[in-house]
Amino acid sequence: MRRGTFRDDTVDYAAVGATQAADLLQYPPERSIPSHQSWKIGSGEERFRAAGEMLLSWHVQREAGLALQDVRPASGPAYTGVSFDEEGQPIAPTRLEADQRFDADGTPYVGAGMTLRLHGRARGHNADAEVRVIFTVEEKRRIGFALGTVGGSVVSGEESFMVDWYANDEVWFTVRAFDAPAAFLYRVFPVLTRRRRHALYNRYLRAMSPMYTSSS
Repeated sequence: MRRGTFRDDTVDYAAVGATQAADLLQYPPERSIPSHQSWKIGSGEERFRAAGEMLLSWHVQREAGLALQDVRPASGPAYTGVSFDEEGQPIAPTRLEADQRFDADGTPYVGAGMTLRLHGRARGHNADAEVRVIFTVEEKRRIGFALGTVGGSVVSGEESFMVDWYANDEVWFTVRAFDAPAAFLYRVFPVLTRRRRHALYNRYLRAMSPMYTSSS
């Protein structure tokens, strides 16, 4: 796992990285609304690799109707965190920071510490935000990243996007998030935060898989 280098004040929430907490749904960050959704999107290594490529090239955000603007790489070297396998053994990073990739439009792939602006709407809900890539994961059977809000959003918090290739050969796409209402209307009516999240989840799923194969 790679965590971006950034000052404490570059994101507008305190619980950085909490989307990876096992007890997120039971003990979310203060004043935030947690959510977790997983979908089976296929099986096999080929499907896993393709889904991971889609994830890291911003396919999910773009196909969900969100425009990427002002994409900026990390201003300094990123801290390379350590991840562990099921037996507790450290896993070395699978890609060097220098191996930056770009899509056909010249947009850099997801990288730890990167900042960008997202612009769009989801079923009438504002989805604009300035965000930072909190961490990236590129492992043998897991690929993904997390985005944290810097400002300009109706909510404050973090969301992670993960693709896992399990031992039974199934490939699953998981989004976890916690949103604290920031805009006045969302603070007064918390149900708007849940509706916004639900609308985004539906768009994310359709971006990764045209058909609803399974859910849990």
